[in-house]
Amino acid sequence: MPGGRPRGPNAADGRLRLARLALVLLGWVSASAPTASAPPSTAPAPLPAAAASAPPAPAGQCPPACECSEAARTVKCVNRNLTAVPADLPPYVRTLFLTGNQLAELPAAAFARRPPLAELAALNLSRSHLAQVRAGAFEHLPSLRQLDLSHNPLADLSPLAFAGTNASAPSPLVELILNHIVPPKDPGQNRQNRSFEGTVAAALRAGHALRGLRRLELASNRFLYLPRDMLAQLPSLRHLDLRNNSLVSLTYVSFRNLTHLESLHLEDNALKVLHNGTLAELQGLAHLRVFLDNNPWVCDCHMVDMVAWLKEIEVVQDKARLTCAFPEKMRNRVLLELNTSDLDCDPVLPQSLQTSYVFLGIVLALIGAIFLLVLYLNRKGIKKWMHNIRDACRDHMEGYHYRYEINADPRLTNLSSNSDV
Repeated sequence: MPGGRPRGPNAADGRLRLARLALVLLGWVSASAPTASAPPSTAPAPLPAAAASAPPAPAGQCPPACECSEAARTVKCVNRNLTAVPADLPPYVRTLFLTGNQLAELPAAAFARRPPLAELAALNLSRSHLAQVRAGAFEHLPSLRQLDLSHNPLADLSPLAFAGTNASAPSPLVELILNHIVPPKDPGQNRQNRSFEGTVAAALRAGHALRGLRRLELASNRFLYLPRDMLAQLPSLRHLDLRNNSLVSLTYVSFRNLTHLESLHLEDNALKVLHNGTLAELQGLAHLRVFLDNNPWVCDCHMVDMVAWLKEIEVVQDKARLTCAFPEKMRNRVLLELNTSDLDCDPVLPQSLQTSYVFLGIVLALIGAIFLLVLYLNRKGIKKWMHNIRDACRDHMEGYHYRYEINADPRLTNLSSNSDV
């Protein structure tokens, strides 16, 4: 056909171009196939420019007994039976867990390293069988904010444990956790010769090292009392946890200088009453919240001031739940519902003590009855014995009387005093 001639050459050119394109594609595929199948050692992929310029990772960056995460800045050496702090801790660490080990002692400068652990902010040493913490144990940790020493048998806690060798240098600590510090079984293990409460107090008030501390946890330590100046050097304290101890009174401790205190936990202690001095100090702290649940309050005449204080202020949280524990007639009475007429000091003994006195009275009565029976059965002999004593006394007195008359008669002055009258 005449119209088909012009299209012949164009169709041939198109098929030629398609053939050339197919050849090019086949050549590219054949060239790239060996590269893809070659092992990495024979044809390594080119590194990015940033990776090629990065320095090699330092050797021993993570201790063998630990798990490290550089992205999270965390090192965990948990339950590894370590007897000392690892020497090759990475300098990037911010949070360090050394829980569940066998450290026993934390010497001075236990965390001194080259390069220093300048970013370490949180250190957890709980349940590591620590018995001794030396002075300056936490030196060379300029960023340390949180320290947990809970569940350790601290028999020897140096007064400069948190202050370091330079007692006047402030510690960076903001949060100190000393919950369930198991006291030594043998009191003689305490080298400072002071009570356990005194040992902790000495470490808290050493110099002005902890003046920046904001949170202090001392729960479950069996404290019987708080030393008078235990909190004197903690002016920045905001949270104080003393729950689950054996505190009987707060008479000796002062809260007056804790002007920033926001929460005071005193639950599960042995408090019987809060006296006027303590009530006035607590009321003077503007931002304070006090927690007093589960204490054996004694609702007698000494409770009058505390009941009036509870009705006037809003410092005590959940104060409607506070109830009397003693005496028996007041048990489970709500403190806020008590009147002055309800609070007296009648010497009502506990039921167990009353039972003991009844039993003692019965025993004494039985002994008295037996004694009287013995006297009755021996009445004749006792009567004769009494007569003999009477006669002997009468003869003795008559002898004194006769001797007096002889000495008083002037006519008998020449007679010998030994004469037989």
